[in-house]
Amino acid sequence: MIAPVLLCGGSGTRLWPLSRKGYPKQFVPLTGTESLFTASARRLAGPGFAAPVVVTGSDFRFIVTEQLLAAGIDPGAILIEPSARNTAPAVLAAVLHVAATDPEALLLVAPSDHAISNPEAFRAAVARGVPAAQAGQIVTFGITPTHPETGYGWLELSAPAGAAAVPLTRFVEKPDLPRAEAMLAAGNFLWNAGIFLFSARSMLEAFRAHAPALLPPVEAAVAGARADLGFLRLEAAAWEKAEAISVDYAVMERAPNLSVVAYDAGWNDLGGWDAVAREMGADAAGVSTSGEVTAIDCADTLLRSDSDGVELVGIGLTNIIAVAMNDAVLVADRRRAQDVTRAVDALKAKGARQAEAFPRDHRPWGWFETLALADRFQVKRITVHPGAALSLQSHFHRSEHWIVVSGTARVTINDTVQLVTENQSVYIPLGAKHRMENPGQVPMVLIEVQTGAYLGEDDILRYEDVYSRGQGAKG
Repeated sequence: MIAPVLLCGGSGTRLWPLSRKGYPKQFVPLTGTESLFTASARRLAGPGFAAPVVVTGSDFRFIVTEQLLAAGIDPGAILIEPSARNTAPAVLAAVLHVAATDPEALLLVAPSDHAISNPEAFRAAVARGVPAAQAGQIVTFGITPTHPETGYGWLELSAPAGAAAVPLTRFVEKPDLPRAEAMLAAGNFLWNAGIFLFSARSMLEAFRAHAPALLPPVEAAVAGARADLGFLRLEAAAWEKAEAISVDYAVMERAPNLSVVAYDAGWNDLGGWDAVAREMGADAAGVSTSGEVTAIDCADTLLRSDSDGVELVGIGLTNIIAVAMNDAVLVADRRRAQDVTRAVDALKAKGARQAEAFPRDHRPWGWFETLALADRFQVKRITVHPGAALSLQSHFHRSEHWIVVSGTARVTINDTVQLVTENQSVYIPLGAKHRMENPGQVPMVLIEVQTGAYLGEDDILRYEDVYSRGQGAKG
């Protein structure tokens, strides 16, 4: 059995505004109806695979659980990083967790934000790497290049790729165009996909040999981990002592026992909007569209609307990326797709909430989004999952009106509990203890109107919370 390890961190700023720090690209349906994370979990599930180990941050733990549950996948473990420390500590934590049960276990480490269009072919490539991994090799997966890409690292093989794993000669940093063209012509170079297969014992030996300073803090963080609502929280004080470094720099570029399996059946790391456009496909004029869009006399252009009711129209556009959401719009020259990160930096500098905050705020019980916000009032749409409940809480500075538009809510106000059905409403006075629950079998949707002197999300006093959260988060 192979234990999949899904790395689920990062902010995905190159795909702003759809991908943001508060809801990065792995959770977004970029090229189909399901998220990249869900597709990754499905790809590494079934015969030959154990339950996945997911390494993620605290902010995403309930999103991970929700998307795995929707896909019918039970995780083996969800490890919560106290802070982002890059991929080397994350990989090491997963290896230590698995090795505690089976030191000889095979692990497949993969980012959760890549698009792989042929899962069966990918699983076949993994199977070709198993003999080398069982023999003590660290197997990496290289993508057969289709063009002289300068945005990826490359792998130099000791011989042209074949059916079995081939020894790796060296990693090559992102090249300039002439060097990329030369490597493409040489025939023994592949793109580095950042996917690795190895035994727990081999990887621990590699860390001891090449990154020994990482072992004490990460071992302490894993040993001191505590269970929390089905998650495993790594111990924070020890974790903070671990160097923030990628697994490539820490181990892979130094280890002598590396082999490569080639994969050529469709892969895209979706590192920018230009890559997303290629993955989406285009019409005869090179126009890629998604959502409520209309293209008139456009060429080599991406038009994408990701908010219901937002109609995006392009007229006479060439080589343009246009992405519209209800709170932000991106329009860029397609040749400058990688500069989207500069826009995010500029928005951060001016204090724009759109730089990092997603318009739809996901919580363990569901999600909410702001429909209107002005002085002394705010209107939200709230969706509560079946069987879920918000915390018992009160507010110091605002009162609330709830109007149920779909489903049924069980509402607690001080000592009164009542059912509120569609087209009914209820008033929550300032300072009242209250709770909202969905006792039904379908999502419950309501409109919340807040009025008061202060409407911030930190205006909350919790009395009971099934999700064990502290003060300051909605619900």
